[in-house]
Amino acid sequence: MGTKEPDDGRPAGDAEGSPLSDEVWEKFLRDHESDIRADAPKEPSARARMVTARLREQGAQAAAQQGERRRRLRKKAGAGAAGRPWQPEGWRTGPAWRGLDGRATRRRRMLSAVGVIAAVAVAVVAVNPSWALSHLPGGLGDRFASSGDAHAAPTPLPPETDRPTAAPSAGEPGVPTLKRTFAGSPAERWADGADAIVPPKATPVGTLSRAQVAFALKETRQLLVAANLDPRTLRGGRPREALDVIDPHQADLLDLLDTALRKPDKRHDPLTMFSRFNPHELRLVGDVVKVRGRMTFKRGERDSVVVHADYTFVYPVTHAGGGSTEVQRAIVRRVLDTELLDPTKYRVTPGKLGLIRYDEHISNSACEVYDGFLHPQFTTDAPSGAPATGPTTDPYDRSKPLDPKRADVCGTVTRT
Repeated sequence: MGTKEPDDGRPAGDAEGSPLSDEVWEKFLRDHESDIRADAPKEPSARARMVTARLREQGAQAAAQQGERRRRLRKKAGAGAAGRPWQPEGWRTGPAWRGLDGRATRRRRMLSAVGVIAAVAVAVVAVNPSWALSHLPGGLGDRFASSGDAHAAPTPLPPETDRPTAAPSAGEPGVPTLKRTFAGSPAERWADGADAIVPPKATPVGTLSRAQVAFALKETRQLLVAANLDPRTLRGGRPREALDVIDPHQADLLDLLDTALRKPDKRHDPLTMFSRFNPHELRLVGDVVKVRGRMTFKRGERDSVVVHADYTFVYPVTHAGGGSTEVQRAIVRRVLDTELLDPTKYRVTPGKLGLIRYDEHISNSACEVYDGFLHPQFTTDAPSGAPATGPTTDPYDRSKPLDPKRADVCGTVTRT
């Protein structure tokens, strides 16, 4: 028969059938009931309920205050996006994040406004720099306008490839200074020195090869540079490199030029071929001479190539010595034709050119002074040379060819 538990819930005896004593069983019941009471849920006291309600109320008030603060900041900063969940401000979190965003927004708007104003100012200066400079506050415009360093370099002109149709415009007004030697002159946009003398691309002409035509162009350029840009020539020295280009078979021409360089007079004037200044009276300002012109070539009447060159040179000079600040410009336009004959058909010197024509127009130099030097007129100098009796001309006008039959008279210029 199976064993049964007693009616009082006491377990059956062990394997030997010995039951638990009453004393042990009562102790077991007392300990077990104590554990059950400790684990059972308890109803909160009245004080605990009051504290909990107060904390909930404070949390709701804080959330409402933070929401109101965020609404005010959004309205002030123009922010429409929802903010972060509320958290208390402390030494780690710093100021409210939306407040920082509001300041950043105002800064961006202010910088945008400054950018618009700056863009408008740049546009005004680009359209009318002289007006913009003259309207700067506190006399700043005058100081900038009088400073050579503050003047932006003008846009260079493209190379001259054909005869211009009119004289260049007046451009920005200005007076030449030691820093801005070409101020107020169209030459300010011209190329510098030998860089402006660019021969065209050579092609074969008649019986002459492309290489022979290229040689004629190169030597013509060398003649122009040596006669009008070489520092030794400009200081009144002998232009050896220029003379060396001319074929020795043109003995009469070389004798004429040699006499003009040694003993200049009205019949033997080196200025008809070379640009020269007396170094005891004048000096070039800086090392830049402005040049404008073009070079072309064609087949000659004989078995030859004829190179035609037409260039204007602008020289800024001042009195010799260190005390003078006035700058004047001498302007010389030179036209010349050189010829390279076919050496298999004509008696010529290899590596030399024939000079078949040279002409010049000199502006802003004393008239009828034949000492072999250019003499630009300074406002501080007493008048020199003969008075002008010829027509008024614009020395920068390259739209008309030089007339070889024009009268040999001294005229006046409209600008220098």
